[in-house]
Amino acid sequence: MSLLEGNIDSRNNPLAVVEDIAADNNWAFERSGEDEVTIISRGDWTDYQLSYTWMAEIEALHLACAFDMKIPAGRRAEVQRLIAAINEQLWIGHFDIWTHTGMVMYRQALVLPGGLVASAAQCEAMLVGAIQACERYYPAFQFVVWAGKTAAEAMSAAMFDTEGEA
Repeated sequence: MSLLEGNIDSRNNPLAVVEDIAADNNWAFERSGEDEVTIISRGDWTDYQLSYTWMAEIEALHLACAFDMKIPAGRRAEVQRLIAAINEQLWIGHFDIWTHTGMVMYRQALVLPGGLVASAAQCEAMLVGAIQACERYYPAFQFVVWAGKTAAEAMSAAMFDTEGEA
């Protein structure tokens, strides 16, 4: 449920669309200010914190999806190599390390120039794409950070698709 009261005009701020999507899906969300909505989503590997930020000065809706994995200083160079390899595979969005916290996050933006309005389908596609990317590559980050694997070894494991269930 939103912490702020009142209606947000979606013509000027697409976060109202994001709040509607979260409410319709019974996802926990919070309005952290007039320009940001945070949604918590449970994945197969971990929970994801998705923060939508409306950046009025550049007319863009930014999505950052973070998960709880701090990168130890000694593994950052290999994680950066992994991120470069992952980003080569992505058509939309990208991963990076938030330097001041050492957290990995997936980021994407939707540009809405000249008063264009974000649709629910666009906002939901951003959210689904972020979670799918994080779910697909989370094990690769685990391999590099906790198992001491190289980026190439982690990518080989992450790109391996299984069929069916055991």
